[in-house]
Amino acid sequence: MKSIYSVSQVNAYIKNMFMQDFLLTAISVKGEVSNCKYHSSGHIYFTLKDASGSMACIMFAGNRSGLSFRIEEGQRVVVNGSVEVYERDGKYQLYAKEITLQGAGELYEKYLKLKSEMEEMGMFSQEYKKPIPSNCKTVGVVTAPTGAAVQDIIQIAKRRNPSVQIILYPAIVQGKKAAESIAKGIRILDKASVDVIIAGRGGGSIEDLWAFNEPAVAQAIFDCHTPVISAVGHETDTTIADFVADLRAATPSAAAELAVMSYQVVIDKLSHMKSLLQREMLLRINIEKKRYESYALKLNHKSPKSRIRESRVYLMNSGEKLQDLMQMHLKDSKYRLSFLAQQLNGLSPAARLAPGYGYLTEVNGKMIGGIHDIYNDQELTIRLYDGSFRATVNEIGM
Repeated sequence: MKSIYSVSQVNAYIKNMFMQDFLLTAISVKGEVSNCKYHSSGHIYFTLKDASGSMACIMFAGNRSGLSFRIEEGQRVVVNGSVEVYERDGKYQLYAKEITLQGAGELYEKYLKLKSEMEEMGMFSQEYKKPIPSNCKTVGVVTAPTGAAVQDIIQIAKRRNPSVQIILYPAIVQGKKAAESIAKGIRILDKASVDVIIAGRGGGSIEDLWAFNEPAVAQAIFDCHTPVISAVGHETDTTIADFVADLRAATPSAAAELAVMSYQVVIDKLSHMKSLLQREMLLRINIEKKRYESYALKLNHKSPKSRIRESRVYLMNSGEKLQDLMQMHLKDSKYRLSFLAQQLNGLSPAARLAPGYGYLTEVNGKMIGGIHDIYNDQELTIRLYDGSFRATVNEIGM
């Protein structure tokens, strides 16, 4: 029995076939624009037609950043993108990634070819790029003398550094003689020994910017001994000069900012460095101060004067302790002497005498043991309970 498929299965199969066809995944289609609608979501819907056919096209909002013009009815354009099937409706359409005017498309092909050739020659190699000086005093500018680009460069450069010198070579930046004029300006400013060269112009179509894609301009930039900053068009515009130059700036204004150092930035940086230096100095001073105080304390502790003072204090303390010990010893000795005196007084014969009784000794203190120790005219000492006196023996009785 023959297989039967659903509509969605067939649509999915066809979509898969389209996705596997490499020609359809990256294709360029030319034609005339019709039924163009800008949706509120940012997407662009239009039809691309020629004398015998038409094709539905859509450009999503995410791809519009590379669109340099507004699509209008009747324009002849070249659409780069992929042909895919919208599975729900079973319709194919061209999903645009890039859209250029048809004449511009031919120039774009020429641009890609020149770019590839110069890249193979090594003119884009990073090893040939020269650094931009950090403090440019003289800036050479190759651009139109009456355009907005030169005014932006002068205004921003002077604002960033009022003392910067700007040397303008008034070049032709559009038309048949533009490439020759731009290349000549680069060579002349290179011989003028400027610090950096800015070569560029304001934005425009690929035709307007074509002079900066010419080999003569690329070769002049590559041969230049002075660093070159390209400043062609707006941020989305890219030329061969941008790849050859030592540095690419998105706009002429950005080129002036890259070439000329801002004095205010330097002042702010110096102020910040001054603050850091002062903070570091204060920290260092505090550390050294504490170290000095520590050394001074150690020196004061170990100095002869300190040792003499400590010895004097020690002697004073020892003297006071010795005096206290002596006082205590004298007090104890005095107490002991008083105690012994009391004991001695208790043992003294005189202390035992009652009123009316006496104690006899010779003058020399020898005790009289009895009458046999007494003789006439002998001097005796008579001790009573309350005193003593001397007497002479006149008569001895038995």
